[in-house]
Amino acid sequence: MKILALEQDVAGFTAEDFKPHLKAESARAWKLYQAGVLRELYFRADRPSAVLILECASMEEAKTVLSTLPLVEQGLITFDVIPLVAYPGFARLFAKEEPQ
Repeated sequence: MKILALEQDVAGFTAEDFKPHLKAESARAWKLYQAGVLRELYFRADRPSAVLILECASMEEAKTVLSTLPLVEQGLITFDVIPLVAYPGFARLFAKEEPQ
């Protein structure tokens, strides 16, 4: 199952609060990427927050995986977790038209 995870900063923290954990965050993201769980990782262009694409068996697994990120463990960020399905609309291009 493909999962979209959108980072949400927890209010009340500054950039200085994040700094001690950023290397560990990168290392954990790399391990998840190498394991094939974290498929894509981006930063938004309009604000400083991460956008992750995960491949997990379930929403629960995705939430468990995200909870292992150091910034989540430290309570600095959370994620909105959204399940995705493939777009089915292209099938309309090949469907036989019904007589009118």
